[in-house]
Amino acid sequence: MQLHFIAIGGSAMHSLALAMHRLGHRVTGSDDAIFDPSKTKLEQANLLPDTLGWHPEKLNNEIDVVLLGMHAKADNPELIMAQALGLKIQSYPEFLASMCKEKSTVVVAGSHGKTTITAMVLHVLNYHGVSTDFMIGAPVPAVTETLSISDENDFILLEGDEYLSSAIDSQPKFLWYKPEIALISGIAWDHVNVFPTFEDYISQFEKFIYSIVEGGVLFYNEEDKELKSLVENCSHPVKKIPYGTPEHTLDNGITYLNTSEGSLPLSVFGTHNLMNLAGARWISQLMGVDVSDFYEAIPSFTGAAKRMERLAKGKTAILFKDFAHAPSKVSASAKAVKSQFSRHKIKVCLELHTYSSLDATFIKQYKDSLTAADEAIVFYDPEALKIKNRAPIDPDAIKKAFNHSSIEVITEAKVLQKELFEQEYVNYLLVMMSSGNFGDLDWEKLKQVITIF
Repeated sequence: MQLHFIAIGGSAMHSLALAMHRLGHRVTGSDDAIFDPSKTKLEQANLLPDTLGWHPEKLNNEIDVVLLGMHAKADNPELIMAQALGLKIQSYPEFLASMCKEKSTVVVAGSHGKTTITAMVLHVLNYHGVSTDFMIGAPVPAVTETLSISDENDFILLEGDEYLSSAIDSQPKFLWYKPEIALISGIAWDHVNVFPTFEDYISQFEKFIYSIVEGGVLFYNEEDKELKSLVENCSHPVKKIPYGTPEHTLDNGITYLNTSEGSLPLSVFGTHNLMNLAGARWISQLMGVDVSDFYEAIPSFTGAAKRMERLAKGKTAILFKDFAHAPSKVSASAKAVKSQFSRHKIKVCLELHTYSSLDATFIKQYKDSLTAADEAIVFYDPEALKIKNRAPIDPDAIKKAFNHSSIEVITEAKVLQKELFEQEYVNYLLVMMSSGNFGDLDWEKLKQVITIF
């Protein structure tokens, strides 16, 4: 096929472009900004556009499919040309679904934990030499790509995102996949720019349940009350299997999973990760890995990239970087480090970066999410507000929303860096939580500061 990618530089789009190129398809693309690692990978494959920008002249009737990335808007010049030519236009998930319709599809969905669960399954399969096609939202140790498609594998494992598919396709991405095996890790309101009410948001997961092939299997976290109610009241004819937090113990800063084969020391920690592990075990079993083999592999799982990633360690101080940004994720991560490192003073620095977190109404959802932290900083960049067309949020409103006794609100990157670099971190654990970059924080300097203490 001849494929053209509008917004080829995106993290998902460039991976799909590379995968299609490896399968022998002819690939072209455009974007107005491309950064590493996408840039280098596209360049190495000779797929990097010669010039940045949108070039309608690249579109012609020889193109079989135009793939539209999330970065492209509805008024994109190349999209308008493709529509004028009557070309077939597909979003990333629609095209991916079409490529894998002959495979057994496994989808991991949920407001939180889906990347980690998918990563755990991939780790276990890779550990035992079991090959599968997959798509995941973040890199996994020992797996170099975030997307792999082949002609040989029977299964494809997909991280299912509830966000809209493209600028001209408002259907949630995960509704394209029609899985035989599915998992929902939990439901916590997010993406308020697309789903303005919780009812709007939860209805997407109801649609997802009905998208599962009749006679398929749905695993769900029964400790999530909203999810449990949704699944148990759904009449769709699928097998519904609940899971929850497995038995475990915590000893000297290490979490042990209690199994019939003995206590297994884990590299990850926190109740949320134990629940993720329980879900991953079920998925792995249905993909051909028995329980004992799962237990053999899982202790060496260290996590997906940016998920509670330890960046530095001094004599008494530790620095973690975490992708947590939604209220449920922030709360789970804060509780996890407090439980695992009870002898440390916990300091959390959270950046408000997403559309939802920068919404003056939605921010109330963060109430008590940082209660486990001894000290807390909430940072947001006014420039991010401008880009997302959000009005500035009053710092007092933020403090009130979080309901934390010692929270500090910072809106200048220089002030944040000064605070972080000048603190003494004796017996401290610092967690930097964000899907952003903290106003271009100097991470190397922060690591150096931590290692002093």
